Amino acid sequence: MTVQYPLPAQARLDGVVIGTLLELPPAAAPLVAYPGCPAQSGLAARSSALLGPADIGAQVALMFENGDPARPLVIGRLLDPAAAAPAPPAQVQLDDQCLELRAEREIVLRCGKASITLTRAGKVIIQGAYLSSRSSGVNRIKGGSVQIN
Repeated sequence: MTVQYPLPAQARLDGVVIGTLLELPPAAAPLVAYPGCPAQSGLAARSSALLGPADIGAQVALMFENGDPARPLVIGRLLDPAAAAPAPPAQVQLDDQCLELRAEREIVLRCGKASITLTRAGKVIIQGAYLSSRSSGVNRIKGGSVQIN
């Protein structure tokens, strides 16, 4: 479909239009502009994408409710192909016998004042206000050196 600009008042916009996110007012709809936008200062849009302050000025993909150019819907932010690739996400693998969590740098399990940290260097750091180690069998501590207190 070929869209001509400026758009006539009764025109429908079917398909995706590339626009710009102008503003994210607190507790209000995001403001967007696009070629042929009927309002000089942009239009309030509904959004199906999570947008933040860092997205202001970015290109967004827009569709229009019932093809109405006055009712934009943000369906997503366009990604810059020149931007650095994001870090690989953490991985979780679950089968009947094992739950495995993987991360590139470290994994932290935290609850209140207690935490267990696993680092890529092989360190295991256990911190808490109170630590208890109990065993019905042998409770063994092994290491290159063992320091108590």
